[in-house]
Amino acid sequence: MLLWINGPFGGGKTQTAHEIQRRLPGSVICDPEHPGFGLRRMLPPELRGDFQDLTSWRQGVVEVLDLALTKHDGVVIAPMTVTDLDYFAETVGRLGELGHDVRHFTLLAERETVLRRLRERGFGHLLRYVAGKNAGLRRESWAVQQLDHCLERLREPEFAEHLWTDHSTVPKTADRIAVLAGLRLRPNNESALRTRLRQAGVGIRHIRFD
Repeated sequence: MLLWINGPFGGGKTQTAHEIQRRLPGSVICDPEHPGFGLRRMLPPELRGDFQDLTSWRQGVVEVLDLALTKHDGVVIAPMTVTDLDYFAETVGRLGELGHDVRHFTLLAERETVLRRLRERGFGHLLRYVAGKNAGLRRESWAVQQLDHCLERLREPEFAEHLWTDHSTVPKTADRIAVLAGLRLRPNNESALRTRLRQAGVGIRHIRFD
């Protein structure tokens, strides 16, 4: 089974993917962002744009996920924002055509909720104290620029199943996905403090500098 977790940048995809992987034995995260940034770094700066526009990225994601789904004995989790319907068909849709059990979920939240999460992710809490409460948003300027477009497009029925997360924690969102996909996660026995520390670590590891 493939769990493709969609949503706006800053919407909680990566945190939710890691929560599921932590509590679902045998599952793995195969992040389509990794080859995207690799392809982007291959280009001179003036030619760098949205790596999803590269046919090589879309075809490569399908090839790698097809291999993982065919050879790995466990659930594969792919956290990735895709808002273009054609690109969605070429990746998520194509994997379904290849015969894989693809479960697609879009995490949605109100604009202010996503902005708050963008302020806080990575070193956001520290930046708020050092450089003001909107310092995190300045660091996440590209995600902020894409936010309204993402929220508008991802509400479309083609991107169901939609999960609203404004009033949901990451563990609860993971639980909802598991129930809808017919999976059973291990109980979440972490303390609130340990959860916050672990999620902070995930956020820091996924900071991008280019």
